[in-house]
Amino acid sequence: MESSSAPAALETAVTVPSSAFDVSRRPDTAGLVLNSPRPPSLREELVGVVGKAFRPRGAGTGGAGGDRRPPRFAWVLTALQAVFPVLQWGRTYTLKSFRSDVMAGLTLASLGIPQSIGYANLAKLDPQYGLYTSVVPPLIYAVMGTSREIAIGPVAVVSLLLSSMVQKVVDPAVDPVTYRTLVFTVTFLAGVFQVSFGLFRLGFLVDFLSHAAIVGFMGGAAIVIGLQQLKGLLGLSRFTNSTDVVAVAKAVFSALHDPWHPGNFFIGCSFLIFILATRFIGRKYKKLFWLSAISPLLSVILSTAAVYATKADKHGVKIIREVHAGLNPSSVKLIQLNGPYTTECAKIAIICAVIALTEAIAVGRSFATIRGYKLDGNKEMIAMGFSNVAGSLSSCYVATGSFSRTAVNFSAGARSTVSNIVMAATVFIALEFFMKLLYYTPMAVLASIILSALPGLIDIREACNIWRVDKMDFLICLGAFLGVLFGSVEIGLGVALAISFAKIIIQSLRPQVEVLGRLQGTNIFCSVRQYPVACRTPAVQVIRIDTSFLCFTNATFIKERIMEWVRAEVDTSNEKVRERVQSVVLDMSNVVNIDTSGLVGLEEIHKELASLGIQMAIASPGWQAIQKMKLAHVVDRIGEDWIFLTVGEAVEGCLTAHKGSAMEC
Repeated sequence: MESSSAPAALETAVTVPSSAFDVSRRPDTAGLVLNSPRPPSLREELVGVVGKAFRPRGAGTGGAGGDRRPPRFAWVLTALQAVFPVLQWGRTYTLKSFRSDVMAGLTLASLGIPQSIGYANLAKLDPQYGLYTSVVPPLIYAVMGTSREIAIGPVAVVSLLLSSMVQKVVDPAVDPVTYRTLVFTVTFLAGVFQVSFGLFRLGFLVDFLSHAAIVGFMGGAAIVIGLQQLKGLLGLSRFTNSTDVVAVAKAVFSALHDPWHPGNFFIGCSFLIFILATRFIGRKYKKLFWLSAISPLLSVILSTAAVYATKADKHGVKIIREVHAGLNPSSVKLIQLNGPYTTECAKIAIICAVIALTEAIAVGRSFATIRGYKLDGNKEMIAMGFSNVAGSLSSCYVATGSFSRTAVNFSAGARSTVSNIVMAATVFIALEFFMKLLYYTPMAVLASIILSALPGLIDIREACNIWRVDKMDFLICLGAFLGVLFGSVEIGLGVALAISFAKIIIQSLRPQVEVLGRLQGTNIFCSVRQYPVACRTPAVQVIRIDTSFLCFTNATFIKERIMEWVRAEVDTSNEKVRERVQSVVLDMSNVVNIDTSGLVGLEEIHKELASLGIQMAIASPGWQAIQKMKLAHVVDRIGEDWIFLTVGEAVEGCLTAHKGSAMEC
């Protein structure tokens, strides 16, 4: 019954004669556009952002239900819980969860100890500094972080990033003390930047590295890291400090003419195959996940024992030799904030801070989604920042969330950040009592451990998916990949950012401007190109501006596109066509804001349409846009009667103002 009467009702509604309508007798909804309250000013928005940064959530309440604590005490407690989430979840922590976290932490340490030693070598630091980075930062994160599964410590990409940029300032082979000083200074500044990002809600800075850029950057960095491991895998004494593939290839070919010892290659390849085989078994049989987790530690133990038993170090096998034991020494006096290299350190720190946060938040969110809880990005930034600040004061370099160790932590059944505490305690015990046992550990096995972690950084399937979905995004991905591979880490990031900004600028310069039509039997207007079934209303041209900011970069282009379409419809030599187009409705529902150039552009469109005898109407302008249009008196020139809340009302008003033409669809 309802379906049969609806078309008849619609037909009746659209054939009412024009005498029944008057433009001045408009629906009450139209007045909402012109009489909307004043939007917040720039000063009010900035004050609101700063207020949210320093006012904890829920601080305005004095407690729930029968809570009789003073409001001030409740505010302090809420603030402490916001900074230290452990105070919130710690109250419901159970012995069962603790047992799970202990097992996960021990499993995590078995993977983290050999990886940390290898990543320290990648960062061109002594092995103990990688282990130091697996002690202090995880402890700080455990009480401040919000991710239950993430494993904090050194990672391959940040280690490469740090060494490749700092060594351009000071060569670690020539002046290792100054090199370490700069590394600790960079770590301190990176932590300060990360805390600032969290406090002032500047997480959007991390988003400047798009998903496509990260895929390309990680893939290129993985290949560069793999090429760098040829030094340890082949037991080379001389090697290049450059990270690009051409320089590394030249260094390898030149080194092949020097004496080299196949024992290094045999050890490295053997244990690389062993680690990859255990990983395959762990993935195929989920209950044996622990086998892939402990395989790096088993590799270190077995290779060290083999070298010691066979005296292979006397026959050319490169070994670690001395590793300093004991707790992290203080590095407070090594941090230089007013030295000659402070500016360079700040530049390196901002890059390391963004890359580290990008990786950590991506890892944390992926596992939080699996467990069904929400990760607080701003709290994560603050937690990471304080972890690195504390780490820089205790001989650590930049730490972040590791995907491989987090996956192991998750598979081992971690229930909270207590697993990080257990891992840190285990690493500390190893630092105190077992460092002398690493004297005969071959460098080739460290290279194999790093190489085994690289396949997870190269996501060919995702790169192919980016190619299918968005060719411009693939160009960003490819630019980052080739930039890192044939240039440097900084060049790769720069190329990715340059292409990303070029994409944004091009889309801002040339936004979509669409002609709209009505879907038959509805009051819905949509693009006639996207929906060919939509029919255009006679005598009224409806055009939608698809940009959120009508400004100096696109105002001229939008004006020319609109007038081009109107002139194509209005042939002054053809009176029949001229009679058909009598009004132009601009759908500005997507236009959130507008600047003075955009206002001038609207006035010029109005003048040119008026010269052709065509009335201009505006539908659904954004809050900021209509406010500025009123202040600039654009509304007065167009006429308040020609500002509408919806496109349907605008089309109906235009039709009834002219002839009372029926809306045919």
